[in-house]
Amino acid sequence: MAAERRSVAELARLTGVSAITIRRDLDELADLGAVRRVRGGAEASVQRGSSYPFALRADDRLDQKTAIAAAVSALVRPGDSLLLDNGTTAIAVARCLSGRGVTAMALSLHVAAALAERPGDEILVPGGPVDHDDLAFTGAGAVEAVQAMRYDLAFVSACAADLATGLTVERWGDARVKQAALANARRVVLLATADKFTRTAAHLFARLADLDTVVTSADTPADIVQQLRLDGLEVIVAP
Repeated sequence: MAAERRSVAELARLTGVSAITIRRDLDELADLGAVRRVRGGAEASVQRGSSYPFALRADDRLDQKTAIAAAVSALVRPGDSLLLDNGTTAIAVARCLSGRGVTAMALSLHVAAALAERPGDEILVPGGPVDHDDLAFTGAGAVEAVQAMRYDLAFVSACAADLATGLTVERWGDARVKQAALANARRVVLLATADKFTRTAAHLFARLADLDTVVTSADTPADIVQQLRLDGLEVIVAP
């Protein structure tokens, strides 16, 4: 269900208070994550109360993820050093890049297996504990391994990419690994389907300003795409 959106003028009529007060209250609520500010008003912030199982995520929005993967593949050249994050969109990207002659650090066993479908790549995994659900590496050993390399491109995922809150994930360890990836990449690319821009999660690992490029699906609202571009990011909308 789409989040319910209300303008400042509507809220002022409903409550009988001034537009200035409404804007101030909406800003405070947005800081708490209770609403998401949009142009001229606000909408309900869709928050995830518990982890979304990998088996369900794997089959969700397949067309959008495939389109994002195809768009991402155009950014990669043979010989590039890559970081590929965990997550189902990253798996789609890995399948597109398999056999392209890259050196890639894969942050989940699923991503590593997808890259290995065709020969030609050097594939590394960080080691350490593996999450039982999505087979992601999120421990201290993963942080150290990620910090030991330099990447031409880091393709990162997030549970949520709210414009005001930033990039967030469910697990503290996952956030630390992603922070290491951002610090060691020449170019940081966010992989995000449209639904990611309407959520927040528990652990912040970056602001949108920390990115260079966002690759998103065609159903992402135009106002979100416009705001990302106004904020100085390159936005690639996958057809």
